[in-house]
Amino acid sequence: MKKFLAIFAVVALVAFAAPAFAANPFMDVPAGHWAYDAVAQLAASGVVSGYPDGAFKGGQPATRYEMASVVARALAKVDMEKASKQDLEMLKKLVMEFKDELDALGVKVDKIDKRVAVLEDGIGGWKIRGQFRFDAKFSDSDNNGYLFNGTGNETEFNKDRFRLFLTKQIDENTSFYAQYRTGGDSSGRQARAWGDINDGGRWSHIYVDTKLPYDIAFRVGRFTVDFEDDYGYYIDNDALFGDFRVDGFRFKKTWGMMTATAVVGRNDNAADTGVIVDPAFGPITGTEIMTYALDLHFQPNEKFFAGATGYWMQEDANGSVADNDVNTYAVYAGFSFTPSIALKGMYYFQDLGANVPQAAIEDSPTAWKAIVDVKQDALKFTSLWIEYSEQDNTMWDTIMDRYSLGGTASDFIAANFTRNGGTSKWLFAKAEQKWNDKWSTFLRYANIDFDTANVDDGTEWGIGVGYQYTPAINFELCYAEVDHGNSVTLNNGGVTDKESVVRFRTTVNF
Repeated sequence: MKKFLAIFAVVALVAFAAPAFAANPFMDVPAGHWAYDAVAQLAASGVVSGYPDGAFKGGQPATRYEMASVVARALAKVDMEKASKQDLEMLKKLVMEFKDELDALGVKVDKIDKRVAVLEDGIGGWKIRGQFRFDAKFSDSDNNGYLFNGTGNETEFNKDRFRLFLTKQIDENTSFYAQYRTGGDSSGRQARAWGDINDGGRWSHIYVDTKLPYDIAFRVGRFTVDFEDDYGYYIDNDALFGDFRVDGFRFKKTWGMMTATAVVGRNDNAADTGVIVDPAFGPITGTEIMTYALDLHFQPNEKFFAGATGYWMQEDANGSVADNDVNTYAVYAGFSFTPSIALKGMYYFQDLGANVPQAAIEDSPTAWKAIVDVKQDALKFTSLWIEYSEQDNTMWDTIMDRYSLGGTASDFIAANFTRNGGTSKWLFAKAEQKWNDKWSTFLRYANIDFDTANVDDGTEWGIGVGYQYTPAINFELCYAEVDHGNSVTLNNGGVTDKESVVRFRTTVNF
């Protein structure tokens, strides 16, 4: 009897608090509907607190309008210490049942969904996810296994990637994220035992996100700065500039069509930050640098966006008088002709300090790229990504592996790249076909004109097939071949002729 009265008391008191319900157009919730029992269970377990006098009173049938308000109040007043996983599952079910009525009441359903996620995550605490990737690679190399870092191996098995993602929703506005990385070493003999992974596993990301006054999104900790990825400027390996980590602070604020993102960070000489290591010249002379970044992103509609980014990296080493500062600036824009066809472009220019090694060749290098991005929805049978870029060969912190499919060497196709006064030209194209939920294929092509005397172009092509064995397990088999030409004038004698690799990859997401 008490349970019966509690059900209708909650509903009646909601009606007293909202006079507009008297004329609502919604039908009554039928007698025996599961929602009555759900509300009663939440009230009986103490998850839903009472009204001002601490009691539930009344007893009359409820409309869907009134029941929706009960759900909204339950979310606002739920006691996380008392709520069980079963209670929260019931609350989520109520949200879905009365979604339309909640919307009619002006209660944003997406906020309710977020609130339920917060409550659910608060029970049991942490969430952990992960990814494991294993590569078996078989090469046919005319360069002593150059594909595998010049080790002379033509076969290599790699524990290529192991990552753990640890998250915690602290409250509605605050969350914690951490990522642990290791992997990459082959099955060869390592320092401690055969096949050990000893690449220096690390917590690559550790940060907290929260909201400050004036709707400013605030992040503190170690995190990635990668605006090219944020705005869809690469799909294959890496950015032309960016994709590095800092220890510091990020502030993000949106005003209508404009979003500003500011970063204040600091990096020491640790390689895992990925910011101060230049592929050709090694780390900046100083042991520490301050990194500042500002991105202004303008998007007036779904079709067009544009923006500008600045990165200021300033040496901050005790006693150093050398000018190793690097300032990088970018402007970018994109236009979507349809939701499936887009054109994007980006232009970089740099100001290198006098003591940055390549500044002796060129202290103001530039780079740019243009992209045509066509989704499979448009062409039906395939997607298509065509990217053309040019970069001065002295561009600082340029990533050389962004088109490399092959081995562990980062310069599979860019093996003959050299720093000089030239301007390299890059062409990359990739077509992916998703045939059904299980099978997919891809084709890819890359060409680099190194703009260096007596150094031939690097040309690579590849083909692959993927199979989604289960929702968690994916298999991929692919073949790639690179032609280095007959380049013989570089300091290392040049990498010449052709080499190829067959790669069988197993990826497990858990």
